[in-house]
Amino acid sequence: MAGIKSLDASARKFTQNASQAGGAYSEGVANPKRDWAQSTKAAESSYEQGVQGAIQKKSFGKGVSKAGSAKWQKGATEKGSSRFAAGVGMAGDAYVKGFSPYHQAIASAQLPARFAKRDPRNIERVKAVVKVMSDTKEKIG
Repeated sequence: MAGIKSLDASARKFTQNASQAGGAYSEGVANPKRDWAQSTKAAESSYEQGVQGAIQKKSFGKGVSKAGSAKWQKGATEKGSSRFAAGVGMAGDAYVKGFSPYHQAIASAQLPARFAKRDPRNIERVKAVVKVMSDTKEKIG
């Protein structure tokens, strides 16, 4: 029989060490061994192979079935609710940068005339906005 710590002891060690590693995490992000963007771009084909392999094995659906809704709800409730406001609060500049081209495109869009409420011709206004958004996405990548 192989000698191994109990599962409870391993879990305690993991949570204790990981919960105290915030400084090491920040240090690693500030001073990476390799440039993140270059390394990530260089790994694009590996990423594609991994995703294709996961698709072939139907890993996504299997993972969802294995976790179930209860696990998702527990994590989202216990972790997500406390992190949500802070994360959104830090995202203001990124929101402006990311949405700005779309905002400009919508603001300059030439929309067809508006008709009475529930008039089926009003869908043309929606189509015009969808086209502007799609064209903008194509332009900016």
